[in-house]
Amino acid sequence: MATILFVTLLVLLVINVPIAVALGLSVVVAFVLEGNMPLLVIIQKMFSGTDSFPLMAIPFFLLAGKLMETGGISARLIKFANTVVGTMPGGLAIVAVIGCTFFAAISGSSAATTAAVGGILIPHMVKKGYDVRFSASLHAAGGTIGVMIPPSVPLVLYGVAASTSINDLFIAGIGPGILVAISLAIYAIWISKKNGWGGGEKHTVAEVWQAFKDAILAILMPVIILGGIYGGIFTSTEAAVVAVVYGLIVGLFIYKEIKWKDLGSIFTSAATLTAAIMLIIATANAFGYLMTRENIPQGIAQFMLGITDSVVVTMLIINIFLLIMGTFMETSVIIILLTPILLPVILALGIDPVLFGVIMVVNSAIGMLTPPVGINLLVAGKIAKLPNTAIERAVIPFLIIMIVDLMLITYVPEISMFLVNLGK
Repeated sequence: MATILFVTLLVLLVINVPIAVALGLSVVVAFVLEGNMPLLVIIQKMFSGTDSFPLMAIPFFLLAGKLMETGGISARLIKFANTVVGTMPGGLAIVAVIGCTFFAAISGSSAATTAAVGGILIPHMVKKGYDVRFSASLHAAGGTIGVMIPPSVPLVLYGVAASTSINDLFIAGIGPGILVAISLAIYAIWISKKNGWGGGEKHTVAEVWQAFKDAILAILMPVIILGGIYGGIFTSTEAAVVAVVYGLIVGLFIYKEIKWKDLGSIFTSAATLTAAIMLIIATANAFGYLMTRENIPQGIAQFMLGITDSVVVTMLIINIFLLIMGTFMETSVIIILLTPILLPVILALGIDPVLFGVIMVVNSAIGMLTPPVGINLLVAGKIAKLPNTAIERAVIPFLIIMIVDLMLITYVPEISMFLVNLGK
């Protein structure tokens, strides 16, 4: 049955069948050819895969991201950052990284971060003399912070798939997110100084103060959400609802950039994205049931552990495998499909599942910068009106930087686990 399952899935993926449909059909084919299992089991497993309270955080965080994207919060954050560092050499590049980091702590989505910040800053950077390919690739790379800095939808998915504390995962994601942000900012400053990008008249203290006052509600949002989670006031799922309510109040009644007529399209967009993710979760759970029934994860674990008994080498193999998967699989698919397969391996190696969750998410984030599925490249390229080949070449330095960061996160666990261990 295992051979039938994977061969069918591979064929369906090769002919470009959507991943959710491919997962479901491969399970149906395996059940039918097995002949002694009722198809009703598939429906039961699909339902049980989505019948999880923590998964309720996904639609609310997605909706909160849409509200932030259209409610003026990202624009105010960027304006404040620009008044502080925007006029120094490479200043707008630093603003881009800061903007992506702040918006990541609001939206929890990589593509949303790239679109929200890049839509504002890429045209502005080009007008100020920055190379358009550099500007677009910087925002594509900066957008990946959206799945590292909490609240992160992929971290929620991993927490459910691995039965791991989502709160601990959120805390563990802070260090890697900051590491990537600092790495990107250092490179951006260096390349900007080398090419003479940025610089100009500095803003007065009064202008900085005014921009801060305009952005204070936007700055407070991640403080309220993350402070509430880590302070034990509410769970990560409840925090998602708080984010939606906060975003509605700020966007509708304070900033007034969201109109009542806009709510229909905002809710529809979030619901459509939620439905796509939940369908993948449902069919992947049925797929995972068959894998578990056939002892496939355990077999893979024994095979990988049989290659070498070195934790360093095994983790290197896993990272290479995940990076390859990230080139043609979406983040949610990688996490939902591969977590049950790789979890027995990392547990046998004695690696904390919280740390491994962060490693998986960082790997999948890098996949957002690699064709053909690199969604951040597509979003940034569309904003900058660049052909795919141009932005794919320009993003290579950022890929190298993030792979180095990935190795640090993998082999220096304290980057992720320091805050988690501090709170215990």
